Amino acid sequence: MNLIHVSPCSAFSLNISEIAPDKSISHRSAMFSMLANGTSEITNFLRAQDTLNTLEIVKKLGASVEDDGNVIKISSNGIQESSEILDCGNSGTGMRLFCGLLSSANGHFILTGDEYLKRRPMKRVTLPLRNIGAKLDGRNDGDLAPLSIRGASLHAFDYESKIASAQVKSAMILAALRADGICTYTEPELSRDHTERMLKGMGAEISVDGLKTTVTPMKGLLSPLKIRVPADPSSAFFFAVAAAITPNSNVILEGVTLNVTRIEAFKALARMGADIRYEVTSDKYEPIGNIHVKHAPLSAITVEDNISWLIDELPVLSIAFACANGISTVKNAQELRVKESDRISTVVNALVACGIEVEEFEDGYSVKGGMLKSSTVDSSGDHRIAMSFMIAGLRCGMNVTDVDCVNTSFPNFFELLKKITRVEFK
Repeated sequence: MNLIHVSPCSAFSLNISEIAPDKSISHRSAMFSMLANGTSEITNFLRAQDTLNTLEIVKKLGASVEDDGNVIKISSNGIQESSEILDCGNSGTGMRLFCGLLSSANGHFILTGDEYLKRRPMKRVTLPLRNIGAKLDGRNDGDLAPLSIRGASLHAFDYESKIASAQVKSAMILAALRADGICTYTEPELSRDHTERMLKGMGAEISVDGLKTTVTPMKGLLSPLKIRVPADPSSAFFFAVAAAITPNSNVILEGVTLNVTRIEAFKALARMGADIRYEVTSDKYEPIGNIHVKHAPLSAITVEDNISWLIDELPVLSIAFACANGISTVKNAQELRVKESDRISTVVNALVACGIEVEEFEDGYSVKGGMLKSSTVDSSGDHRIAMSFMIAGLRCGMNVTDVDCVNTSFPNFFELLKKITRVEFK
């Protein structure tokens, strides 16, 4: 699929119960099942390329996986050495978390990925893991995949991270579970906390005090997971922006995780003026509920706090910036430069192509709201760039190239978009 054309839309009102299941929780559900004594049961697992790659890796590491199309059951007798290369596809989450999980496992493991993942920096994980005894290597002194891991005995650590990253934190927590003493991890601001929540729910001794996480090594295997993966708020947010920028429109996004570290983008959109309401329906591993979004005139804001909580949503939030009154600014978002693409440059270049005034900074950009114009945008193989500018097309019409990447995280995105407007594949 090389190019897609999205036509401008009129007012719409939708209830969406088919938002893609949460990608972060799906990855973790499959991985963490390998730490359990018994069979984990996962319903509503995200069946997208990235998460299916993680599930395939779990199989190659010796787990028994049964999938009836509704419930995935995973049983493991411990991590086994694989004779095959472990392909993470496009997933930085998969590669970085597997580094932590496999660093203490018996055996030798090779992690690789697609052309885009092979360009992404891994030293933020490999270096701290090496410092506690992990035998990790790769291209550019362990910074680029493919990565080689030979399981080793890991030392207790007190690590202070310079970046707020749930991926780095999760890798170090997974390493800490099999270290030779109590470990602490401190971050500059609180990053997403699915790993802590899920592992604690399985019986791991993990405590969080502000920005400091303390992990006691496992004394034995953990309890199996029994989890229904909630809808992904990062995916849901595309349709929240769609409603917010389309006059007289509204959407109800059902069954979404309402974890405070995952809804910061919705709070930013509300600060811009959108009418947003939350409805909690359950709370076990994660608070879950519905998000109601209605259109309202949007005004510019500055986004500079809790960046790690909305880092993935910034590309599509930038579409809301382009439709708002005034100049919106993103700061402290250097992390955008090491995603599936350099998302600062790709967002800036694409918005300029759409007739919007944008200024680029090292750690972000500013966007002057105006009139979006139809253009052709290259996604650079980045699923969030592709989907963001398809949402922009709801205002002005848009061509987006290289859109197969959408299948890595949101396979039914096109189906849902067709409920709003005309979509043509070329």
